[in-house]
Amino acid sequence: MAFKIFEKIQRKNQIYLLKKHKKVSFKDLKLGNYNHFVLHHDIKKLTIGNSASLRNFIHIFVQQNASLEIGQDFFMNNFCSINCLESISIGNNTLFGENVKLYDHNHRYETDPTFKVYPDKFKTAPIKIGSNCWLGSNVTVLKGVTIGDNCIIGAGCVIYKDVSPNTIIINHQDLISKPVTKGL
Repeated sequence: MAFKIFEKIQRKNQIYLLKKHKKVSFKDLKLGNYNHFVLHHDIKKLTIGNSASLRNFIHIFVQQNASLEIGQDFFMNNFCSINCLESISIGNNTLFGENVKLYDHNHRYETDPTFKVYPDKFKTAPIKIGSNCWLGSNVTVLKGVTIGDNCIIGAGCVIYKDVSPNTIIINHQDLISKPVTKGL
């Protein structure tokens, strides 16, 4: 019983965090347990469309001057993560399987004269995910990628380049280029 009370308090705290931030807007958000929002006080915006549902153990990070836009009727399954340093947009009626990761940035590095990775310097490029998309479990989307409307990205894929609308990606970049009209 105490565990259920703790979960309810944690959900209310996360909703309160979102409501009190002046650049966050959402309506009818369904929030699971143990979610974590890290929002810089000076983000551009975070919008979550009507009837979005975020399951459990979700992590959303939005840095200073960054923008995260999530469409309506969005579904995010357990253990997903969005890390936004510049801009990420997700269309309507899109769903994420478990453990989907979005990164609109990577670490800066140099290889000459010596190899060095900078832990606090980043290269960024926007991510755009269309409407009516399904990203399967363990999909990772990297900076600079646009995924068109009506796409299915199969479990375990790493998406590092654009995906045309109406496309199915399976088995780590095996591309089926045909309209999505029937279930798999």
